[in-house]
Amino acid sequence: MTHGHDATDNPSAALPTQGRHPGAARVLTMSTISFTVMFAVWLMFGILGIPIQKELGLTDPELAWISAVAVLNGSLWRLPAGMLTDRIGGRRVTIAFLLLTAIPAYLVAHANSYGMLLLLAFLVGFAGNLFTVGVAWNAAWFPRQRQGFALGLFGAGNVGASVTKFIGPALITGTAGVTYFGFIEGGWRLVPVIYSVLLVVLAVATFLIVPRQDRMSGASKPLSEMLAPLRHVRVWRFSLYYVAVFGAYVALSAWMPKYYVSNYGVSLQTAALLTATFIFPASLLRPVGGWMSDRFGARRVMYLTFGLMLLSSGVLMMPNGHVVISHADGSQTQHLAYAIGLVPVVLLVFVLGCAMGIGKAAVYKHIPEYYPDNVGSVGGLVGMLGGLGGFFLPPLFAYTKEWSGFPTSTFFVIFVLTAICATWMHVTILQMHERHAPEIARDIDDHLTTTPTLHDSEVRS
Repeated sequence: MTHGHDATDNPSAALPTQGRHPGAARVLTMSTISFTVMFAVWLMFGILGIPIQKELGLTDPELAWISAVAVLNGSLWRLPAGMLTDRIGGRRVTIAFLLLTAIPAYLVAHANSYGMLLLLAFLVGFAGNLFTVGVAWNAAWFPRQRQGFALGLFGAGNVGASVTKFIGPALITGTAGVTYFGFIEGGWRLVPVIYSVLLVVLAVATFLIVPRQDRMSGASKPLSEMLAPLRHVRVWRFSLYYVAVFGAYVALSAWMPKYYVSNYGVSLQTAALLTATFIFPASLLRPVGGWMSDRFGARRVMYLTFGLMLLSSGVLMMPNGHVVISHADGSQTQHLAYAIGLVPVVLLVFVLGCAMGIGKAAVYKHIPEYYPDNVGSVGGLVGMLGGLGGFFLPPLFAYTKEWSGFPTSTFFVIFVLTAICATWMHVTILQMHERHAPEIARDIDDHLTTTPTLHDSEVRS
């Protein structure tokens, strides 16, 4: 069984295994900058929502839906976006995405009703789909032994989630009540205008800077063949991993400010800064995760990721309290009192962010390794389901808190999700040991990069 065309049938299919093209650095640079800004646009309502709610008189659920629809639309189109990149190249798709997102971003500044804002938030959310475009694009330009680091560096654009948190409050406060050029209002409405201008500038820069002769792994491949790998259970397993390391990251990025305010009584500004200590390692360590995956193997890195996530979330999910023992004489005594303060929580959430940052790169290192000719379609599905995790997990956090009465149930959800992923991965490894021992037992990751038959043998795992 094979995965796509042989290199002799499609010359571009062999490109990832050849030496890096001189234009690869320009592709990586421009795609990373574009993704960082697009990610900031995608999640900008997390900060803009506060003045928007005050101006339009929105309820908390109405405000929540503004961010939710943006996250949803930023996930729905990742599969077709990745496939389109494989077929026509990332240069064209990236430029188109930047320009298409700039339009609703600008119009957000002129929204005066909840219905219009909800529609524009949905359209702006399209920005989140640039992720799989960049993954497929960079995978086509870098050799296999460098793909982990390249995709990790590109994925560090997740740090865009913090851009609005840092520039937004000061910009909103400093420009409130001011009008520029007679038609651009200050305050929160200025932020989407600035982003729309940046997107247009990046589209022009991408057009001028990156090589015009693009690389694409699926230019001559029929649609049915591009979708064929999605029948493999392994692809869906990778998708679940990504829900744990990326979907949960998006969900916690939006959830943690409220968590800190509600449970520790800190100000919103302090809560935003504390949340940044989670966002930054979960984004900036992605290149480190890519390098580690190249050096030690993606599966070993996933074991480390899941281990750290289980450890940190396992402690965080424990509710404050104590055990009450009723004695025969009717008296009661308290034992094993447990309470965790703000500083330990911040440190453990930081560890959780580090694990997610490393794990996000490791998940995507698997994809060009197993499916070098279908990075767009496979990466698109994995990214789509991971993004949808960011849409569904916050309501799940809220419902588990309501059902249990424990605020720490948020981390119980993370713990259970991680445990399922780790168990599925380990069971798969054991099955591969049984099929291929002693070869895989000696060094499974090295065989995954050098023995094609092992890729095919795990199709049903």
